[in-house]
Amino acid sequence: VTRALLAANVAAFALELTQGPAAGTLLYRFGMVPAHWVVSSPSDLLDWPSLFLTLISSQFLHGGFLHLASNMLYLWIFADNVADRLGRARFFCLYLASGIVAAVAQVLLSPRSSIPMVGASGAIAGVLGAYLLLFPAARIVTLVPMGFFMRTVELPAFLFLGFWFLLQWIQGITTIGQVADVGGVAFWAHIGGF
Repeated sequence: VTRALLAANVAAFALELTQGPAAGTLLYRFGMVPAHWVVSSPSDLLDWPSLFLTLISSQFLHGGFLHLASNMLYLWIFADNVADRLGRARFFCLYLASGIVAAVAQVLLSPRSSIPMVGASGAIAGVLGAYLLLFPAARIVTLVPMGFFMRTVELPAFLFLGFWFLLQWIQGITTIGQVADVGGVAFWAHIGGF
């Protein structure tokens, strides 16, 4: 399942690349735009099927190569253990459900944003939350900056993922009430997925 999700994300990004200048249109059509979920008139209700589609399609689109690479790195590192414990079907459901909850969290806390939310971050955040619950004492090898040098350190999962969550929370707090998220990062989607 992990390899299939990796492949689907890479394939969707390859599709984006083939769009050239029309890639922005693709992101607005299949990305999840919080402002599109704000209903101001009964005619807005006619587009609900395509809105619900964006809850899934947005999870496979990415804003650039580094966005894709960082998400796929986290998926590669954490997903296998969670998938082994939950089984393929339950893991796939966890992944999609986490992405949907992430999108809903972003809509609730940034409803006026017209920036399309794209990326697997919310779904992967759900995988990180499951990893924390299932393997809190697992050791995670991570790079720690020490001035101009980097050092590898083994940290327990609860410390590594707890710190990650704290960073998302602090950065998310700074975006409350803004029309668009700082730097286009959907921190509330990360928190919601987790």
